[in-house]
Amino acid sequence: MVRVVIAGGGWAGTGAAVAAAQAGAEVTVLERTDMLLGTGLVGGIMRNNGRFTATEEAIAMGLGDIFHVVDQCARHKNVDFPGHRHATLYDVAKIEPAIRHLLQKKGVQVRTRSRVKDVIMDGTRIQALVLDSGERVEGDVFIDTTGSAGPMPNCTKYGNGCAMCILRCPTFGGRVSIAARAGVKEFMGRKADGSIGAMSGSCKLHKESLDKKIVEQLDKEGVAVIPIPEHLRKGKDILAKKACQQYALAEFAENIILLDTGHAKLMSPTYPLDMLRQIPGFENARFEDPYAGGIGNSMRYMAMAPRDNALKVEGVDNLFCAGEKAGPMVGHTEAVVTGGLAGHNAVRYALGEELLVIPENLAIGDFIAHVNEKIKSGEGLGQKFTFSGSVYFQRMVEKGLYTTDVEAIRQRVEENGMARIFGRPLVQRQLVI
Repeated sequence: MVRVVIAGGGWAGTGAAVAAAQAGAEVTVLERTDMLLGTGLVGGIMRNNGRFTATEEAIAMGLGDIFHVVDQCARHKNVDFPGHRHATLYDVAKIEPAIRHLLQKKGVQVRTRSRVKDVIMDGTRIQALVLDSGERVEGDVFIDTTGSAGPMPNCTKYGNGCAMCILRCPTFGGRVSIAARAGVKEFMGRKADGSIGAMSGSCKLHKESLDKKIVEQLDKEGVAVIPIPEHLRKGKDILAKKACQQYALAEFAENIILLDTGHAKLMSPTYPLDMLRQIPGFENARFEDPYAGGIGNSMRYMAMAPRDNALKVEGVDNLFCAGEKAGPMVGHTEAVVTGGLAGHNAVRYALGEELLVIPENLAIGDFIAHVNEKIKSGEGLGQKFTFSGSVYFQRMVEKGLYTTDVEAIRQRVEENGMARIFGRPLVQRQLVI
């Protein structure tokens, strides 16, 4: 039996776990907190812009079960907001138990409150991961999906201090990079001004603290755009600090833009509470996440690993990576699809098979290769890449990769030999009689 151990239970870890399990491996997910999905617990946006294309490619390639769960948890579908079209907004209160159930149904062992603190090496191979308890978790192949946000000292040094976000480092301990513990030299992303990292791009407000008319609009349409009086507008430079550069548009500086994900998702990395409460309808506003959203949010892109286009980490024989660990990639969809490739290739590696590289005439393959190319040239360290906007969505459009024609997407996947690639068993599980 091939044993795949995944450190990190966010969206990338979910994609890796599903793909590895479907390939026939025995899969263990180690998550340091008490819930899966990480920032996906407060995110909630899928299928906007090029993410629609990437989602349908992933479904055609065999990761459909994940996206079907998302669709079942949707509060709103086909939502348009400034700069974005046909978004799905999932309910952040329902998504985590649904994903946990999916993993368990796939036979994945999910271990929460299992923070990895170190690795045991045998030359350039990882033998086992060491938990805070001292327990050793052995495997044949390992996947680092620990992300790039936090821990607290980074948020203090490069941000405005711990903002008490959904990552909950003070309670469960800070992120520990598997790649770094294995001796890999990681790199950090940069903001437009050259400073380190990027601030998470949105906050969440209690819907109950907002004006009744705003809540009614959110419940009905999924989005509310409220103009900000000119004297209360923050400088546009605040947009350059965001991790989510697809939202760095003038409309987001001139308006309060809310999305209904269960919470009222405020599309700003931070908003001073005293200013927010001067805007009509927000007189009693209160932050849900992060609690200190008036001064900051979590800092991201602090620890990314060098890797190839099969998502194998350079310098460690049996380590793969996905999500933000694989580069300055933004978003849930981006995490799921890179996780899927890492999980699938982990099993291929254990079996001694050639690793899969997704063709670049598919959006997912082009995305993975393009980000890697930009990182290695040094240019990408100051950029953020996502299917939903900024520099990469423009590339998708120019290359003809963006489409909402589901049948055309499926046909393109099939023509490239990728149909159901992540759904095919590579290991025949032996039955014990």
